[in-house]
Amino acid sequence: MIQLNMGVRLRQVAALGLAAGLLLTGCGRDNAPTNTTETGKAIAGGAATGTINVWAQGGEATLLPELMKDFEAENPEVKVNVTAIPWDAAHNKYQTAIAGGTTPDLAQMGTTWMTDFSDAFDPKPAEIATSGFFPSSVKSTEVSGATLGVPWYVDTRVLYYRKDLAAKAGYPEFPTTWDGLTSMAKALKSQDGVKYPLQLPVSGADSFQGMLPFLWSNGAQFISKDNSKWTFDTPEIVDALKYYQSFFTEGLANKNPATGAGAGEAAFANGESPVMILGPSGLAQINKAGGPGFEDKYMVAPFPKKVSGTSFIGGSDLVVFKDAKNRDGAWKLAQWLSKPEIQIKWYKLSGSLPALQSAWKDPSLADDKKLAVFGEQLKDTNFPPTISTWTQVAAAADTQLEKIVKSGEDPAVAMKELQATADSIGTGK
Repeated sequence: MIQLNMGVRLRQVAALGLAAGLLLTGCGRDNAPTNTTETGKAIAGGAATGTINVWAQGGEATLLPELMKDFEAENPEVKVNVTAIPWDAAHNKYQTAIAGGTTPDLAQMGTTWMTDFSDAFDPKPAEIATSGFFPSSVKSTEVSGATLGVPWYVDTRVLYYRKDLAAKAGYPEFPTTWDGLTSMAKALKSQDGVKYPLQLPVSGADSFQGMLPFLWSNGAQFISKDNSKWTFDTPEIVDALKYYQSFFTEGLANKNPATGAGAGEAAFANGESPVMILGPSGLAQINKAGGPGFEDKYMVAPFPKKVSGTSFIGGSDLVVFKDAKNRDGAWKLAQWLSKPEIQIKWYKLSGSLPALQSAWKDPSLADDKKLAVFGEQLKDTNFPPTISTWTQVAAAADTQLEKIVKSGEDPAVAMKELQATADSIGTGK
């Protein structure tokens, strides 16, 4: 792992934890259209001038002023004011500002909120390129035929595993297929101290979203390409859920896992459940749970493949509001934050993973074996639909997943029920 001073590491934990939280809320949309046509008016040439008001959330708001000193040095006639907005109040805060015409110029926008406020965003000018970003992160900025921002940082989920225990079980390398994952889980089950090899989402808010990589990896899509019809009762989804259910019926995953803070990390560290799904914030959490030297006992791996090995993409975008008082300055700042050297500097400052693919060539990321896996996984990612009714449908899906896992409900029956519920809710079209 890259060695950082304690202050930076603590800031990384805070920032990455926020990224993981965004991921769980369902960032983006499935099968999003990419043929965007609307672009914003051109921005004026030259350096940025005037005052740029920026709203940011959580750890990002704390750290961003330090980075803004560099932007102000490059643009002597500009002043950047950063306002910190708590995540739990941000949605209402943006809603109120849009209604009252008091929006900032530039804002950090959780990708799950892009559709919520899309009417208030200024379309991206054509001269600001997004071709070098991870494709799924760019899709998170696209709403109804327009690109409404630029990606800032990204997050994804991978499988953490105890490589020491896996090697003893006969698996020096993590499996790359579904069959291999099942075989390794059974081999781990026979090891002393292992109770349930896999830690998997079971029930509660966002549990269905937490297991979506299993659906995507079987080629499943649960909404039509034009976002007009739900498609939950397909063979791809049913078969993926049967595979997922098998881990619980065969005693390879716990139907009733402990849910307290740090419980999963503790079970991973003590070997009771040595495989789990986490984002990059898990690196610091696992190291803390395991203590000094524990980071050498585990590794991370991309999702095993059936049709693909697709995982989530999450993170935050940068948006400029139509009511911005310094619209050109805001876009110039977004463009500056998209430079490879600035994305790398922001990573080193905050721990937030770069959305720009070329930034991953920097030794601080490329030479870290664990982070390099996140970079590879980010090339194969997807996200739930960013449509107004997704929250209701996802809550209904949580209920059906709990039936499948805890009550042994036939996935085919559960998905017929979910399809009926989703049809009644609609897609907002």
